[in-house]
Amino acid sequence: MRVALRTKVRADRIEEYEAAHREVPEELTAAIRAAGATSWTIWRSGTDLFHVIECADYARLLAELEQLPVNVAWQARMAELLDVVHDYTDEGASAGLPVVWHL
Repeated sequence: MRVALRTKVRADRIEEYEAAHREVPEELTAAIRAAGATSWTIWRSGTDLFHVIECADYARLLAELEQLPVNVAWQARMAELLDVVHDYTDEGASAGLPVVWHL
């Protein structure tokens, strides 16, 4: 399955956000893969961030990562940098952007 999301970085924290993503902890990337993600790409346009996640089951991915200490620490760090955060709750599992067209 492919899921597209939108988050938003604070305008005054763009450089810090991008720097953080150059150093994502290996423990976190391993946990994301173990939870079923095969790909996760983030694009930025101004302060808008667009994520595309490919995974077997997005709800399962969120459930497995939600309380994982390395992810909790990462999300706390991201919360300082973002105006709109990634939602790891049950509601977040259905918060993907709707598909309008696909080739």
